Amino acid sequence: MATQHSRSAARIMMAPAVILLLGWMLVPLTMTLYFSFKKYLPLRGGDLGWVGFDNYARFLSSSAFWPSVQATLVIVGGVLAITVILGVFLALLLNQPMWGQGIVRILVIAPFFVMPTVSALVWKNMFMDPVNGLFAHLWKAFGAEPVSWLSEASLQSIILIVSWQWLPFATLILLTAIQSLDSEQLEAAEMDGAPPVARFGYITLPHLSRAITVVVLIQTIFLLSIFAEIFVTTQGSFGTKTLTYLIYQRVLESQNVGLGSAGGVYAIILANIVAIFLMRIVGKNLDA
Repeated sequence: MATQHSRSAARIMMAPAVILLLGWMLVPLTMTLYFSFKKYLPLRGGDLGWVGFDNYARFLSSSAFWPSVQATLVIVGGVLAITVILGVFLALLLNQPMWGQGIVRILVIAPFFVMPTVSALVWKNMFMDPVNGLFAHLWKAFGAEPVSWLSEASLQSIILIVSWQWLPFATLILLTAIQSLDSEQLEAAEMDGAPPVARFGYITLPHLSRAITVVVLIQTIFLLSIFAEIFVTTQGSFGTKTLTYLIYQRVLESQNVGLGSAGGVYAIILANIVAIFLMRIVGKNLDA
């Protein structure tokens, strides 16, 4: 049992890391809040004074704000649906004994280690190019007209690219959960005559509920700030402008740091609303 002295020593040793972590988070947040109340144009006059909540009102009343929020939520929801559903099936498949199982698992997990900009460029030029892309050649082989994916099905294309990146993460977490499942339960159900679908629905899927919760929560945190894939492929055109990309346009393209900072605060509020919703709806599985 830890003594008061050992607990105090532990707090002292942890203090530098905690202080550094708090500084790492609080300094940017404080600067964002500070600039959100100012009219700051770096290349057009610099600091032009306090404007109060004017930046917040302008950003909220912008015609691009609500479409960007909608695009963000659609991308997050689409990627979560694809990665969770396919992740479960891939995890079940990889859990089966097969030749070269280790190599197959490495190949499935490999896309997660590819940089977002690189994977987006690969999909854009090698697969979705309407002239020389793989999909274009497949369409021509079947006598169909090639599709310009990034302009005609832009949002779906972004969801596909991002899902390809995050599917290995979901598969890895779910595979670990499946391997922790007691095989005696499945064997007993099989001996009782339960079909594979029933064994999956009543034994495997409930066992995966906590792992699915972890996947949903972690992916949502990162997907709300998606930027690189959109910047490389569509640059926010054709309905793919997310809230993060809108903030980028306001800060760097329009050189309006105050307006972009107000957008950053809205992004933080949106992330917290989504996180609270998920913790209440899905996060109950963590306590089960």
